[in-house]
Order: sequence, then structure tokens, then C-alpha cells
Amino acid sequence: MNEPLSTQPYKGVRDFYPASMAVQQYIFDTWSETAQRFGYERYDASVLEPSALYKAKGAENSEMVNDQTYTFTDRGDREVTLRPEMTPTVARMIAGKARELAWPARWYSIPNLFRYERAQRGRLREHWQLNVDMFGASSLMSDVEIIQLAHQIFLDFGATPDMFEILINNRATMNHAYSALGISSADTVTEITRLNDRKDKISADEYLVALTNITKDESLAQEIKTMIESPDAGDNQVVATLRDLGITNVRIDRSLARGFDYYTGTIFEIKDTHPDNNRSLLGGGRYDNLTSLFGGEPISGIGFGFGDVTMRDFLETHDLLPDNVTHTAPVVAVLPVSTAEHLPAMQLAQQIRETGLSCSVDTTERKIGKKITTAANANVSYIITLGEDEVSSSTYTMKHLESGKDFSGTLSEIIASLSQS
Repeated sequence: MNEPLSTQPYKGVRDFYPASMAVQQYIFDTWSETAQRFGYERYDASVLEPSALYKAKGAENSEMVNDQTYTFTDRGDREVTLRPEMTPTVARMIAGKARELAWPARWYSIPNLFRYERAQRGRLREHWQLNVDMFGASSLMSDVEIIQLAHQIFLDFGATPDMFEILINNRATMNHAYSALGISSADTVTEITRLNDRKDKISADEYLVALTNITKDESLAQEIKTMIESPDAGDNQVVATLRDLGITNVRIDRSLARGFDYYTGTIFEIKDTHPDNNRSLLGGGRYDNLTSLFGGEPISGIGFGFGDVTMRDFLETHDLLPDNVTHTAPVVAVLPVSTAEHLPAMQLAQQIRETGLSCSVDTTERKIGKKITTAANANVSYIITLGEDEVSSSTYTMKHLESGKDFSGTLSEIIASLSQS
């Protein structure tokens, strides 16, 4: 006899039971409302992409492409990948319709993404992610707007500015700084940038040793370390403009690198300041050359990604989830006393739904006391017990389970009473 199948999901992914799904929907809805308030339009695409999309422009050497993608050959002998990120996809889409779009294009999406990596707090093999991007605008103010939107997301979840910090750097500025130190090799700059991307995960001594190995010059490595760790000198206009807008929890961090090679200018991350969750929550930056991979003129772009796992960790760490967010039960439950009232109960429930209220019917053959207990345990707000008398008179009693308060009358009367309570 075959062993029974496991009830556990695939490693590194999640099942969403109703209460968890309610939290997920709350996150998605808040993300969407904030993005749309800034004038961004929603888009989406397939989770499958040609693998070449992630191997372009040297990306084939990255850890993500080599070790962290779900890549396979389909039945048509094409190599395809479950998308690990959304930026290459949106760049492809923008490039494909470049002649038809009005600029700037403000787009957002909440895609399902897949990476084969070690599951840990804040990182799973599958997650959803808010992606917000602006194309066709290269001004300082477009950088500011994207970061302002990211900041507003936290406020819309009820966070206060002391709960998170915005860190900003600039790839082009850093390249000039390396050049001023005599570093002319693009490969060396790339190695330093990738080292900086994990600087906060290693000790200061380990960082200096790694820098020395890259530069082959201990004195130069120390100069780079000093430059990287220099305090905010107020020389970043994005930071200054955000402060003018009242966003004060922002500073320059010259160690900030962001791992992807396609960033060309402003880069930023938002980090949780709580000691129990002191980690990066979202990140993004400017990528002005990515669409050129698809031919035609390059189109400037800037955007960020914010994963649902880190979003939920932040909300739970700071106790920001509303008490009723997991309340998934219907507002009203109609409880027929016997099977004879099943059809009238279904008809009554339909009338209730037409008023805009959610309503369920308990069509089991349990005793009415059991039905009431079940409704109460499910956190139903109101019940209507439907027996022969109620059916014949079209007069009902709606009971609020928490307070025990009753509303009696015709359906329209009890609905009116409910709206006034």
C-alpha cells in the first residue's frame, strides 16, 4: 500500500488559510491604494520568462541566475525560468510598447516571484512583491517621488517615521569616487560594489581583508573603507529634497550597493529600526539602460520592490495589524430550524446579500443550538434564526452575538436598524 501524501507544502513556500489570506489581502489592498493615489497603474505578466532575459548583460555570472532560479527546458526545447524578479519583465514590456506609451509611465504590480534559496526569516522560495516603477523620467524629482511613495506606504499601514529608516546612495557618484581613488577597472568596481552589498553581514576586519584582496593594496583598501564609512555630508540632492518634503528619517549610506548590476544612479533601501527585525525591508534604484537590451533607444527608469514576507514581519513586529484584519466570517448567518426552512433561508440570504452585507446559510441538520455555537465560534456578527413562524410572517429577529442585542421586524426594518446601531 502506498504511503499517504504529505499535507505539508513544498519547502520554502506557504499555504494561505483564510485568516492568513485576509492579512495578505489587507497588505495587497493597502499597497494598491497607495500606489494608485500617486497615479500609478497596475499591470502584470506571466510567471514564465525566457531564461535569456536574466542572462543578458553579464547577469549570467550572478548568484541569482546560476544558483537561485527555477529554470527548466520546456517541451519545445526552450529554456524558461520562473521569474525571480519583476524589473527585467517590466523593462521588456515597456520596450515592446515604447512608441505607444505616454511618458512618464507610472506602473505598479504585485507579482508572484520564485527563487531557490535557503528559507529563513524574511526570505522564502516563493513570495509576492509590490513593484513600483516610473519610466521616461530622469529628473531628480522622479527619484524623490518614488522614495516618497515608498515612505507613504509605511505611513498608510500606521507606522511612524521612527519605526523605519531610508538609506540612499548613488551608483554614479560612487563610481566617480572610486575613479578619484585611482580605480579604473570596471571589474574591480563591480567586485567592490558586490562586497559592499554584504558589508553589514560581515565584520569590519573581514570587510577590510576582502577589500584588500580585491584591490591588492592595503592602503587603498583602507582609503575605500574610510570613504564608505564617512558620515552624511549633505551632498545628495535627493536626500535634501526629501527632507524639504518633511521626510526626516533619511540619510546617505555610502556602503549601500544593491546587488543588481543594472542600477546606474540613485539606489535606496528602507530598513526596520526595531532591534527584533533590524533588516532591509524594501529596495530599489535608477536603471537608465535596461530597456536598451531590447533594441531601440534606452528609456530611463526608477523603481523599487517590497516583498510581502518582509512587509508582514514589519507589521507584526510593530503590532500594526488591525485587530479585525483576520475576521473573515460573514456579517450575517441565517440559521434554519429544520430542513423545511432551507429554501426560505437561501431566499432570505440572497435578499440580505443584495443590501451589500455578506451572509451565509447553515444548511446542516444539526440542532439550532449547535448552529448558534458554530456561528459564534466563527466570529459571525449577527444571526437570524429562521423557523416556521418567521417564514409565514416574513418577520425576523436579528441577534448581535457579542452584545446579545436583538433587532426585530421585516427584513428592511432590521437592516435599517442595523445601519443605525
